[in-house]
Amino acid sequence: MLLLFVPIGVMLDLAEKIAKMVRNEAPTLEILEYYMNFIIYIGSLLFPIFLFLSIIFFTSKLASNTEIVAILSSGVSFGRFLRPYFMGATIIAILMFVMAMFIVPKASLDYHEFIFKYLKKGKKFQETTNIYNQLNENEFLYISSFDPNRQLGSNFVLEHFDNDDKLAYKLTASSIRWIPKDTIYRLTGFTSRTVKGNVEVIEKKSRLDTIFDFKIDDLTPVSYVAETKNIFELNKFIEDQRKKGASNINTYVMAKYKRWALPVSAFILTLIAVSVSSIKRRGGMGLNLAFGIVIAFVYIFFDRVFAILAEKAGLSPLIAIIIPNAIFAIIGLYLLKNAKR
Repeated sequence: MLLLFVPIGVMLDLAEKIAKMVRNEAPTLEILEYYMNFIIYIGSLLFPIFLFLSIIFFTSKLASNTEIVAILSSGVSFGRFLRPYFMGATIIAILMFVMAMFIVPKASLDYHEFIFKYLKKGKKFQETTNIYNQLNENEFLYISSFDPNRQLGSNFVLEHFDNDDKLAYKLTASSIRWIPKDTIYRLTGFTSRTVKGNVEVIEKKSRLDTIFDFKIDDLTPVSYVAETKNIFELNKFIEDQRKKGASNINTYVMAKYKRWALPVSAFILTLIAVSVSSIKRRGGMGLNLAFGIVIAFVYIFFDRVFAILAEKAGLSPLIAIIIPNAIFAIIGLYLLKNAKR
């Protein structure tokens, strides 16, 4: 089923974007590489759902031909009947695990780079509000808002603490702008406060051109950065962001846990799909597919809702991953119990 829908997705995407590709003179080889990455990236997102629908389609076919009744009547238990499904699910889960951890991140990186190089002309999605970062053991930085296109930040604050955790100096500016031509930062409404013992030295300037050890792009990683790193790179990235005090750390942790949960979802969806479609119904395969599609969309809805709660409302990413899968695992066991009757 995946092999049927992916080419359709490629043709629809090509029809939508071909004009921009031609206008921006995208090389043919890069377009071909883009669609190879597109297939891997989109295929990985749709893989669990198409696995689910494929099992419903196949099992409904068996049920409509009364083959399942014949199998169970011959003395085969329902658990034995399920064994080939879960053997197949295990193979699929291993494949999904390897792809999610190592193959898809590279494809995702190339996929997004092509989009922002030829289709959106460098307008990358970056975190733009309440940027807080620990640059090193002694320096902390804050920017209230940042415009990636103009390389302009507002309400800039840089604090430096000595080894006794006492404030040594503090820099503030109403705005900070990166000047690529001169490779400098331009501060507007600059104020410097330096503490020397009991004396505080204050310096003010309307404008100051200076240099810092950080890069703006390092402070505002693109929103999809977690998708482009393999599991080892992602673990290190999360550790670095946690040390820096990144405000959106839950987004990256959520992306990590989703990769681990993906193989588990293969087993849960297999259980639900077999339980739903193994019973012969008057509506036949159409009713089973309709019911399966509804369950698939509810599953996606729950997954998305809890992901947003983790990213925006402070819910633990681990809890946000466990709850939807636990709910649908219980639903699967309930449906399995009914299917055995």
